[in-house]
Amino acid sequence: MTDLVNLVHYARVLGMPPEQLWFSLPGAVPRPRSEEPPANGELRPDSPDVQNSQDAWRATRRYLNTHRAQLAAVASQLYPADARLAGASLLTTTRWCPPEPVLLDRVRLTWTGSPKLPLVDGSEPEARQTLPLRAPGRHFDRYTQAVRYIDAPSLFENRPSYRLTGVDWSADGRGELSFGLATYFDKLDVSEAIGHEFAAAAAAERNTRGVSWGSLPLRRLINDPFDLELRAVVPAITTLLLRLRPSGEATFLLHWRDPGKVATAGGLYDTIPAGEFQPSTVMGDPAGPDFDLWRNIARELNEELLGAPEYDGSSSRPLDYERWPLYRALQRARATGRLRAYCFGVGCDALTLAATIPSAVVIADDVFDELFGEVVQTNAEGVTVTRWNGQDTTAGIPFTEQNISQFLASEPMAPPGAACLALAWKHRDLLLGS
Repeated sequence: MTDLVNLVHYARVLGMPPEQLWFSLPGAVPRPRSEEPPANGELRPDSPDVQNSQDAWRATRRYLNTHRAQLAAVASQLYPADARLAGASLLTTTRWCPPEPVLLDRVRLTWTGSPKLPLVDGSEPEARQTLPLRAPGRHFDRYTQAVRYIDAPSLFENRPSYRLTGVDWSADGRGELSFGLATYFDKLDVSEAIGHEFAAAAAAERNTRGVSWGSLPLRRLINDPFDLELRAVVPAITTLLLRLRPSGEATFLLHWRDPGKVATAGGLYDTIPAGEFQPSTVMGDPAGPDFDLWRNIARELNEELLGAPEYDGSSSRPLDYERWPLYRALQRARATGRLRAYCFGVGCDALTLAATIPSAVVIADDVFDELFGEVVQTNAEGVTVTRWNGQDTTAGIPFTEQNISQFLASEPMAPPGAACLALAWKHRDLLLGS
C-alpha cells in the first residue's frame, strides 16, 4: 500500500477532498485557471486592492506573531478569572483539569472514530475579515490558505491529527480522554483566525487593556471554549522536562520558538518538548500504537533534544516503538521509577483557543545524561534555552521560585508553557518526591 493510497483513505475518513490534506503532494493545491504559478510562494496581486488587502493582512499577522504573549493576557480578560489555569493565559474548567497532577499511565485514551463535523470551521461569514483577497473581489476560503500563499513559515504542512471529543477526570485520580480524527489545519483555520481577529481589533482600538466582544464576531461563535462540538479541538502536548539532581533540586529547559519556522506560538518561550498530538505515519490504523500520549512525548524528546528528524506523519513506515532504542531506554527508566510522567489536564490558549495537554516529565540526572547528553542548541522549530541570567550550570535552568516568577511575569511565555511552569511549581513536592 502506497502513501498516496493511505492519503486518500485518510481523506475519505475525514470527509474532505484529498488535495486539501497534504500540501507537499505535487499539484495538491489548485490555483485559479487565470493565474500563473505564484512567485516565491505568494499569489501575484492582480490589482492594488489585492495588494493592499494582502499587505494589511501580513501586517496584522506579524503583529500577532510579535505580541502573542501580551495579546493572550488581554484576551484572557474576556473570560471569568477562575477559568485561567494557574494564573496563566490558558483557559480550563473543572471538567478539564484534575486537582493535582495525574500519572500518565492513569490517563486512559478512548477512540471514537470519525466525530461529527464541527459547527464552526473558519469558513463562516464571520471569518471574512480575517481572510485577505486572493483576486479582485475574491477572498481566500480558509485562513491556512492565506498563510500558505502569502506568509508561510518553513514548517507548514497539513497532517492527520487527533481531535479531542471527551474529557473525564474521576475522583480516584484517573482520567479518560476521548479522540477521533481530524487534521492540523482544522485547528489552524479556527484558532489562528481567532487570534488574527483579536490582533486586528487590538491594533484598531489601540487598546492594550481590553478588547470588546463586539469587534470579535468569529470568537463570538465559540461562546463556550470548552464545547467540543463547536469546533475541532485538536490538542498539542506541552511538556515540562524536569531534570532531578542528586541534591533533590531540579533544572529545566525552555524552547524559543522561531516565528520564521513555526505557524503557532512564534517568538515565545515554551517548555520543551512540545508538539501536536498526531500519528507518526500515514500508514496503518490511526488508533494503533501512535495513539498514546507518552509515545508522542517520546517522539518529541527525540526531535527537540537530539535534533532527530520528526516523526510527523509523512513516513510510509509505521514506527516500531519496541525496536526503537531510545523508547526502550525511556521505558526501562519508567519501569524503575527513574522517570515519571504526569498530566495536568487540558487547557486552551485564551488568544487562539488552541488546545493543549500540559504535562511534566521528571527524569533522574544520570538517566538524562545517558539518553540525551549534550542537547542540540537549535532544531527545526527554534532554539533550546539551557542557561539563564548567567547562572552557572550546564544542567539547565535552575527550577527555583525566582526563575519561575521571572518567566511567568516578565518574559514572553506561550500560555501552555507558562501553565506547565506554574503548575509544576505549585505541585513541586509531588513531582520531585520519590
